[in-house]
Amino acid sequence: MANDFFMYFIIFWVCVLLAFMSIGGFFMFRKFIKVLPKEDGKSKLDWQNHYVDTSRHLWTADSKAFLDQLVSPVPTAFRDIAKHSIAARIGQVALEGNANEVTREHCIEGYILATPKRDYRSLTSFLEKQKIDYSAFKHLLN
Repeated sequence: MANDFFMYFIIFWVCVLLAFMSIGGFFMFRKFIKVLPKEDGKSKLDWQNHYVDTSRHLWTADSKAFLDQLVSPVPTAFRDIAKHSIAARIGQVALEGNANEVTREHCIEGYILATPKRDYRSLTSFLEKQKIDYSAFKHLLN
């Protein structure tokens, strides 16, 4: 009887450890894919860093506060990473538009472009709850 309990105890923990290692491996693999260089020799993370650094002087206090508001629904553990990738996309939008500063419109457009399609429903509900007008960018949600 005691041997059976110990065997089930060991099997349970083996399954738990395999599950945790699989979940961790999945997220590590996703991070590894982002670091691989593309055709131009830069990785996705390299481009994000480039756009954040290049557009740093365009950010105003209002646009930074608006970015903080936009990333507020992201869980705290992932908020810094999400903020960086969204800021990179907003910076890209502003730089490609030859803007003198990052505006709320740049923030909304970059926020929509940086959000995966699977999250569009929560994105639109968040924008509507915050009473943020995104009607000019609804065409990006298709």
